[in-house]
Amino acid sequence: MRALIAEAAGGQTEFIDATTLATRLCGDAIATNLFILGLAFQKGLVPLSSAALLQAIEINGVAVRANQAAFSWGRRAALDLPAVERLAAPAQVVSVHMPRSLSGLIAQRVEDLTRYQDKAYARDYLSFVEDVRATERRAWGSEQLTRAVATNLYKLMAYKDEYEVARLYSDGSFARQLAEQFEGTPRLTFHMAPPVLGQRDANGKPMKQSFSAWMGVAFKVLALMRFLRHTRLDPFGRSEERRFERGLVAEYRRTIAEMLPRLAEADMEASLALARLPSQIRGYGHVKQQTFEAAAVRREELVRKLFKADVRGARETEALGA
Repeated sequence: MRALIAEAAGGQTEFIDATTLATRLCGDAIATNLFILGLAFQKGLVPLSSAALLQAIEINGVAVRANQAAFSWGRRAALDLPAVERLAAPAQVVSVHMPRSLSGLIAQRVEDLTRYQDKAYARDYLSFVEDVRATERRAWGSEQLTRAVATNLYKLMAYKDEYEVARLYSDGSFARQLAEQFEGTPRLTFHMAPPVLGQRDANGKPMKQSFSAWMGVAFKVLALMRFLRHTRLDPFGRSEERRFERGLVAEYRRTIAEMLPRLAEADMEASLALARLPSQIRGYGHVKQQTFEAAAVRREELVRKLFKADVRGARETEALGA
């Protein structure tokens, strides 16, 4: 594709990952347009003055400071792209939502799961992770496995179902993000594929539909109903997708629990890889199912490796005893 574009433009081309840079530097992909404008201006491709462009941004009156900052970053990228890329590198970003210490990570996840469901759900997570932590300390004297389990068990337990989507849209954070990025009252349209009202294509895959702002009220009501999750009264719990999500949690916990008694003799690399496997399961619906199938193949390889080592060790012990 790049070669075709370069050929069509007579070789006068330059490729830059403006979306990634603008998002990391300004916090939103919307800043990409002004970033590119700044880049083009600094290269002499825009026949206007910087004062005129900055004034136009101000007159437009939408996210003025953010857009002016994006314009300035684009100009800097035109002068010294490597320097801007270094500043935008993930290693330079410190997130307050991802504590570095294991205890901080676990505490944050407990807090998140309490909001996701309730205190009992969070305590169940904490109890399992602390069991892993105690076992790993005795077996390996480390916390690598515990960190992997704390991260991946949370990922599986906090799956984005109907209740969670509704909570995230209605807990105030979404409204604050809109207020920070846009001025006035934006008109919202939600593109979703709800299981009850949803339509499917010829292949049986769900199709997204457009819903107006009334969905905001529905989200608030649905978020309050999350106490029905994992109960017989849950109207969504019997769907194939929700059974699949619950099955992932149960299978992961069972796999880790079976690994713990033999952890001292287990292959560390294979054990860690098995604990981190859920990170390869991404997306939603049929997309998530496809990534799971790929991860399942790797899981079987790792399980066979660990169990084979256990069987070999047991046989060697029996031979020594004889």
